[in-house]
Amino acid sequence: MKPEKQYRNGLRRRCLSALAFAMLVPSVAAVQAPDRMAAVGTTVTLGGVVSLDSCRAMALGNNKQLMMARQRVEKARYQNKEAFAAYLPAIDFAGGYLYNQRNISIFDSDQMLPIKTFDLETKSYQFDIVKNPVTGEPVKGPDGQYIPASVAYLPKEAMEYDIHNVFFGAVTLTQPVYMGGKIVAMNKLTKAAENAARSLEEAETENIIYAVDAAYWQVVSLKAKKALAESYVGLLDSLSRNVHLMLKEGVATRSDVLSVDVKLNSAQVDLAKVENGLVLSRMALAQVCGLPVNTVFALADEDAGAPVLADGFEAEGTYDMEAVYERRPDLRALGYAVDAATQQKKVALSSMLPNVAVIGSYEVSNPNMFDGFKNRFKGAFSVGAMVSIPIWHWGGNRAKYKAAEADEVIRRLELEDARELVSLQVSQASFKTKEAFKTYNMTMANLAKADENLRTVTLAFREGVATADNVMAAQTAWLKAHSEQIDAVIDVQLCQTYLSKTLGTLY
Repeated sequence: MKPEKQYRNGLRRRCLSALAFAMLVPSVAAVQAPDRMAAVGTTVTLGGVVSLDSCRAMALGNNKQLMMARQRVEKARYQNKEAFAAYLPAIDFAGGYLYNQRNISIFDSDQMLPIKTFDLETKSYQFDIVKNPVTGEPVKGPDGQYIPASVAYLPKEAMEYDIHNVFFGAVTLTQPVYMGGKIVAMNKLTKAAENAARSLEEAETENIIYAVDAAYWQVVSLKAKKALAESYVGLLDSLSRNVHLMLKEGVATRSDVLSVDVKLNSAQVDLAKVENGLVLSRMALAQVCGLPVNTVFALADEDAGAPVLADGFEAEGTYDMEAVYERRPDLRALGYAVDAATQQKKVALSSMLPNVAVIGSYEVSNPNMFDGFKNRFKGAFSVGAMVSIPIWHWGGNRAKYKAAEADEVIRRLELEDARELVSLQVSQASFKTKEAFKTYNMTMANLAKADENLRTVTLAFREGVATADNVMAAQTAWLKAHSEQIDAVIDVQLCQTYLSKTLGTLY
């Protein structure tokens, strides 16, 4: 009945979390009750009658898991916007301040620079060198160098620049031109992630609706069984009084009285158990609806007597499985996971392709050297292009691509496996629903027979042709028939809901 237990992938785990709860309806209250008993305080009563649709609405509005699923959708949506921003030019500003202990000095001391004068004979500039007045030859100094007749004096301080306080800044614009397909792939990947998050939100919604239905019909079932147990106790109590009177008249034995009293005590114990189970089931329903566990509210179907089968669809023989696959939100999420893996493979491939970008910037600094060295702000524009071409990374990029390719294959196999499990789910749910209808029809037939049998035995007992044991046996059969009829109605309701969920038509 639960092939979804075979799901191993984390993406599907949350989509099927409520199925185990629904399949174990009779024990829901007993499982949840111990954790809730400590929280029970003053009882809170809601006015009016609450329908199944109202319970669903409360659960969808208060469930924390659904709230988290909605936030995951928001997160994925903003990640998609972040990926789209990569198409557009990025504008950045960077600036800073730097303090230097020392200034810059080009010379270590004062400088004497030889100068040239224009020679009319050669019609060119020549160094003005000291010459021997006798021979007219240039004179050399002790160091073997010619002695200039005149020099230009450059003091050390004239070539010293103040860089104690340096301010700088730049505004840069970067426009990607070709990134190996990475930007396009990332946009498609994040869009697939957003769609997957939406599908998981729908799946979580279905899980909540199914859990609410299970808890709701559990309360209705136990309320009907409580009324049935009370009727059974009433029948045994009436029988007990009659047997006691018969004992006084001498037409019954002490053993008959004890047998009836034991049966009555057992029925009263069963009634107490049903009452306790009803209280715990109400707590479970309140918790599923997002209300305090001590909240008590009347359900629309609980005071209508024994539950009857509402009009609903019956299971069909065959289904259009492709349409089922399309409607199932968990399968859609897996399909988007395949798309995301495909785009991740393209992202890995982009690491082996060239990247091209256009860069423009405006830099400003103080001091600046655009017009000599000046301690004031001045800047200039610059434009360029950048190309990055991967050449050799020892197979690292190829290994990354192959890993992404293997992950894509895994996602596709997971989707195929999930489709097979969903097909099995639908077949089992359809079979279970048909069997539930058959069981319901049989219980209705047994119910009529049990009522007639009890009536007949009761009349026979009054006429003295039947024993107390015969009456108790008829009452037990009557109780069993009514209890099975209640279980059959609830089982049909839950099977219909489960079949709707497996077909993807629940929400």
